[in-house]
Amino acid sequence: MNQIESLSGLVERVTYHNLETGYCILRIKADQHKDLITIVGYANTIAAGEFIQSSGEWINDKNYGLQFKASFLKSCPPHTEEGIEKYLGSGLIKGIGKVYAKKLVKAFQRDVFNVIENAPEKLLTVSGIGDHRSKLIIKGWQDQKAIREIMLFLYQNSISTARAVRIYKTYGDHAIRLISENPYCLARDIRGIGFKSADLIAQKIGIAQDSPLRARAGISHILLEATEKGHCGMPEEELAQNVVETLEIPRDVVQQALDHEIKVQQIISDTLDDQKCIFLKGLYNAEINISRMMKDLNQGNPPWNIEKTEEAIHWAQKKLGVTLADSQKKALQKALQSKVMIITGGPGVGKTTLIKSLISIIDAKKIQIMLCAPTGRAAKRLSETTGREAKTIHRLLETDPAAHGFKKNQENRLKCDLLIVDEVSMIDITLMNALLKAIPLHAALILVGDVDQLPSVGAGAVFKSFLESERFPIARLTEIFRQTSKSLITVNAHRINDGIMPFEHSDSDSDFFFIPAIDPEDCKAKIIEVVKTRIPQKFGLNPIKDIQVLCPMNRGGVGARSLNIDLQKALNPSQETKVERFGMTYAPGDKVMQLTNNYDKDVYNGDIGYIRSIDTNAQELTIGFDEQNVVYDFGELDEISLAFATTIHKSQGSEYPVIVIPLMMQHFPMLKRNLIYTGVTRGKTLVVLIGEKKALAMAVKDKQTRKRMTTLHKWLTSVNY
Repeated sequence: MNQIESLSGLVERVTYHNLETGYCILRIKADQHKDLITIVGYANTIAAGEFIQSSGEWINDKNYGLQFKASFLKSCPPHTEEGIEKYLGSGLIKGIGKVYAKKLVKAFQRDVFNVIENAPEKLLTVSGIGDHRSKLIIKGWQDQKAIREIMLFLYQNSISTARAVRIYKTYGDHAIRLISENPYCLARDIRGIGFKSADLIAQKIGIAQDSPLRARAGISHILLEATEKGHCGMPEEELAQNVVETLEIPRDVVQQALDHEIKVQQIISDTLDDQKCIFLKGLYNAEINISRMMKDLNQGNPPWNIEKTEEAIHWAQKKLGVTLADSQKKALQKALQSKVMIITGGPGVGKTTLIKSLISIIDAKKIQIMLCAPTGRAAKRLSETTGREAKTIHRLLETDPAAHGFKKNQENRLKCDLLIVDEVSMIDITLMNALLKAIPLHAALILVGDVDQLPSVGAGAVFKSFLESERFPIARLTEIFRQTSKSLITVNAHRINDGIMPFEHSDSDSDFFFIPAIDPEDCKAKIIEVVKTRIPQKFGLNPIKDIQVLCPMNRGGVGARSLNIDLQKALNPSQETKVERFGMTYAPGDKVMQLTNNYDKDVYNGDIGYIRSIDTNAQELTIGFDEQNVVYDFGELDEISLAFATTIHKSQGSEYPVIVIPLMMQHFPMLKRNLIYTGVTRGKTLVVLIGEKKALAMAVKDKQTRKRMTTLHKWLTSVNY
């Protein structure tokens, strides 16, 4: 057995530090050693220039040679001028890089920390430090001090320290107090911290396993998990049983917690399909509001007076140079006579032509028209096809970060007479509720979408409920009209939707291909070859900007997470400037996706951008989303992910020149018809499926989708509607 030794010294360089696990590789200058020493161990925070104390044993690693493996490792602020300069120059504090670290140490020697802390006005005496940089340094120092305290608190309570920056930004200086009082607030408020992590802290600070606080938090946790599957609630018995099993507490404790939450109206109890169910209050009320507002909007006549609809349709055809089919004419006539109208159908059935014809007629009446869609890409496509401005719903409603809502609402409605909303199948309960609040009561509403696509990522079944309620005029378009009827993408999308295997052509001019793969490794290799070489060479396309890999799921060897790492290596090899956070490495040129709505930055779930630059001194990364550049602090990088590959769910509302879809039997939990149909319909000029024919057949055959727990259909069809 190796002898336990002690080792202390100055951290020359942090070779590697995983913020999730704390694992680090350090190069140390130790007094008793002439050369730099490599230490491996675990530290919640560590920076160059700090002084460390450690104990452990020497090992001879077969790849890296002699190392000191620390079983104990503690760091403290540097006390030598050399250490202070390294510490300040490590990029840990915004506003200070290597150049200013040297200047500060030269000006204040060992007193530099005291100057920043207690006499920050002296910073202005240093050459090159003005008011702006001085404020950056002061704030960076204060943030680091608070973050380190939070990190230490979290580390002592067995939770990853990678979320410390976000916790500090959310709770400020009150973080430790708030977490101590109710650790479950972390699961509610902090992205990336789940109930299990919060529960672990709760146990460490003495909250009993059968505590009412823990039981109530468990109920919220299980209900929120259900919303991730699209549900607004759960059967009460199923919910209670889930809480009992997850928390390992008696059923009577759970029932008392349920009764308390119902009494204080944190959750709502109601009957659905003769079953007692529990709903989240916000979603339950939103569904009632949607039903009421749709009823109110549907009252009266549209804000235009067009009696001779046949003449108007003839005029529109002549103006646009199109010939509408009988089904399109009937749909257009219905739209001209309706206050609320729903248009649904798959690709190539003439939805765009119908909308353009409607707009041309209404526009001639000097009617104020607005267009919107749930995502930036969907809004951009709507704008391109209609020739009119289209906004995302969030931008149309004007997000208000301070109020955690929108500036456009029932007190400040949109100024329009007709609102056309595309890709409605993507809209969840919360967003539809916000949108309807902002529509003037006199205005008409046209909802356009494809009900056979995947439902919204968020909770509810809005579009499906509208259609199945049959409370509003509906135009169901089924006949393929556009020239793309010759396109195998369009033909095969409809075949898949009808439960028929797609056609395969070996013709090199085809726009739809299936490439067989014998196993996941073969599939991965073929994806990289197709994306990196074959498609760009044949079509002259950019492999990063023009080609999108869409996966049935995130997990697995040919899931989005794994493929992103492989595609990043192939398409954007590691550069000198890069940053690693939250288990992912980013470099300039990477394609990334926003994972959550960020109202402060005006970027939203599903937006795709490209990393423009990385500033290690300022600890900031800049991403270009269309025309806007958005700056992220390194601590905010859990809001994004690599997007060389993404899931089909995340691609909803988007359209790409080329899509590549892996289909393997390892994806079998997700192999549903509407998933493959949605994926194929994202492709504009080329669709390539790579995988097992058996997996494709399984997906095409399986039409079964789990019914979502939602009350909207109930309210739409009730007598009191």
